[in-house]
Amino acid sequence: MKINLNRLLIDLEKYAEYGKNELGGITRPSFSQADHQVRQLFIEELEEMGLKITIDGAANIWGKYRGTGKKKGSIVIGSHLDSVPNGGKYDGPLGVLMAKEIIKTIIDHNVTFEHDIEIVSFTAEESNDFNLSTFGSRSFVGKLTAEMLQEARDSKGSLLHNELEMVGGGLDKFSMMENMQKDKKAFIELHIEQGQRLESANISMAVINSVVGTYRSFVKVIGEPNHSGTTMMVNRKDALAAASEMILEVERYCKAKGDVVGTVGRLNVSPNAANIIPGQVDFIFEVRGETGEKIQHTIDAIYEVWHEIALKRQVNIQQEVFLDQRPVALDQEIITILENTAMEMNEPCLTLPSMAVHDAAHMAKITKSAMVFVKSIDGKSHCPEEYSHPDDIDRAGNLILQGIVHLDRTLSGI
Repeated sequence: MKINLNRLLIDLEKYAEYGKNELGGITRPSFSQADHQVRQLFIEELEEMGLKITIDGAANIWGKYRGTGKKKGSIVIGSHLDSVPNGGKYDGPLGVLMAKEIIKTIIDHNVTFEHDIEIVSFTAEESNDFNLSTFGSRSFVGKLTAEMLQEARDSKGSLLHNELEMVGGGLDKFSMMENMQKDKKAFIELHIEQGQRLESANISMAVINSVVGTYRSFVKVIGEPNHSGTTMMVNRKDALAAASEMILEVERYCKAKGDVVGTVGRLNVSPNAANIIPGQVDFIFEVRGETGEKIQHTIDAIYEVWHEIALKRQVNIQQEVFLDQRPVALDQEIITILENTAMEMNEPCLTLPSMAVHDAAHMAKITKSAMVFVKSIDGKSHCPEEYSHPDDIDRAGNLILQGIVHLDRTLSGI
C-alpha cells in the first residue's frame, strides 16, 4: 500500500491557485477571501470522501475516518492551509493534503483501523494580522481561551470572534474543544524542513524529536537626536550606531556557539531623517535553541556585552520580553515507531530537532505528538521558490502511512 503521488501533486497545484499572486507566490492569510475559498473546497472534498466533518471554536477543520471502534480515540494527521504573504505552496498545505491523500489511500485499499483516523487543518498557523500565530492549535489545547480573545482585533479593527463565526467557529464554541481533546490519542505532522540539513546530508526525510524554544523581546535603544552637521562625532549619542554594534554581537556570539540561532528583526529608527542623528532604535531580539539552558546562557552573554556597548556609547537600553517559549520534547514512542518503519522500508532517515515552531509542538500538551520533515531544496521557504522534490515527498508520505499502520496496532487507545 502506497500513496498516489500523482494525485497528491495535482492536489498541491489545485490548492496553490487560491491566493496566487502576480509575483508567482501565494498570499492566503487566515480569514482572507482566498482562505474562505480554500476552506470551502477542503470541506467539500472531505465530505465527498465520506468523512465526518467538525469545525471547532477556533475554526480548525477536522475530518474523521471511522475505525472499527475496537480502540477508542483518533490518530490525527494534518497541518495548516494558510500562508504567509507571497509564500510557497508547500509550507502547511503539503501536510494537510498528504493527510488527505493518506486517508484516500486507506479508503482505496479498504484498510480497517482499530482507531479512528482524523485529518486536521489548523487555523492561522502563520503570523497574521491578529498577531496570533499557531492560533488554531494553541486554542485547541487551551493555551488561548475565549476570555483572552474577546477583544482581539486586526489592524482594520475587525473583531476576531466575528471572523471566526464567518468560517464556522466562534468564541462561544471554544468549550467544545476541551471535550474533543480527550479523543486525540496521537498526532503526526508532515512539514517541509525549511532548512538545509537534509539537503546537505542528501537524505529525503527526518523524524523530528523536539521543537526548539523561542525567546523574543522588544528592545529600545535610547540615545539623543541632534543635528547631523553641527554635532561632532565625539559628542554623539547615536542610537543606531549602538544598535548596529548590538546586532553584530548577536551574530558574532551565535556563530561562535553554533548550537543556537539569534536574529534581530523589524528595525524602527527615529526620527529617521537624513540630517538628524538617530535618537531611538526599536527592534525585536530573538534566540532559538534546543534547550532552555542554551537559550538563557545566550541571552545572558549577549546582554552583558550590550551593557558594555551602552556604557561606551552613552545610550540606554530598555527591554520587554513578550515570548519565552520553552523547548518541547516530542513523543518518543511515535519517534521510535517512525524510525523503525523507515528502517523496514530501507529508507535513510535522520532524527533532528525542529528549528521552527509548528502545530505539533502545541499538540504535545494534550497527546502523543511527532513530526516528519521532507527535504527543502536550497532550504527555501516563505517564498515562491519553496520546493520539495516529488520523490522526497513520496518517501515521507509513505513513511507516515506505514507509521500510522504500526501505531494503530501498538497504541493502547484507552
